[in-house]
Amino acid sequence: MESRRFYRRFQALSNIAKKSLKFGAVVAVGVVVYKKWHSSNSVLHASWTTNYEPTVKWDANWDRREPASLLPPPKGNSDEELNDYNRQLKNNTPVASRHLLLIRHGQYFDNATNDKDRFLTSIGRAQAELTGLRLKELDLPYTVLISSTMTRAIETAKLIHMHLPELEYKQDDSLREGAPIPPEPPLGSWRPEQRQFFQDGARIESAFRKYFFRADPAQKDDSYEIIVCHANVIRYFICRALQFPPDAWLRFSLAHGSITHICIRPSGRVTVKSVGDHGHMNAENITCN
Repeated sequence: MESRRFYRRFQALSNIAKKSLKFGAVVAVGVVVYKKWHSSNSVLHASWTTNYEPTVKWDANWDRREPASLLPPPKGNSDEELNDYNRQLKNNTPVASRHLLLIRHGQYFDNATNDKDRFLTSIGRAQAELTGLRLKELDLPYTVLISSTMTRAIETAKLIHMHLPELEYKQDDSLREGAPIPPEPPLGSWRPEQRQFFQDGARIESAFRKYFFRADPAQKDDSYEIIVCHANVIRYFICRALQFPPDAWLRFSLAHGSITHICIRPSGRVTVKSVGDHGHMNAENITCN
């Protein structure tokens, strides 16, 4: 009955909008309909003109930091208890965004057997220099520079650090390259042992959980962290951050020295501002493999 009454009201409001020649009236009708729908505790679909249901719903508590999930519910319904709960909820709600700038290392000698010999080529060093210049030009309030512990990532990070010397520089072993999860569709020319996926996947997943989360409520200003690591790691991070199937990570490519910019909003929503951006590279310095 309630849904029928709402439908009749919706039709009446729609007819008013159709008869009106003023755009403002149409907007007002839309606002009224939205408020009515919202207050009735009905499901608000992605498009309120259809009955569309999303294929996969967004998990708002993906980082286990949704404020309401961190607090016990109020014990009673008194004004005092509800006010206290709402006060705690507000105090536990983030207000700032976290920006992660994921940098793929520069081109390197990939035919060497030992990591220490897989250092950057001359093109790879030029790529790192150009990326450092680009990050400096962006002039964002960076908070830290972190890199994988592999030779090519360390060398890239140090070249970038020369352009941002005031930044703290740290290394993290969990960001090393690896095989995060068997890709779908599989790639016949690349077949790591199953145990490699088992070992690397757990490590790379732990790195995702270490760096991807909404800001702490105590953080008042947006933060920008630079992370220099590897293509497989970055691609896996993108899929996980967007709640895409993680085994889709091998379906796209990243250029050496490219910048992938991911923003985590206070609400926990994730926005990818760029993937593999290498517009700061000269044509002769663009490489992917």
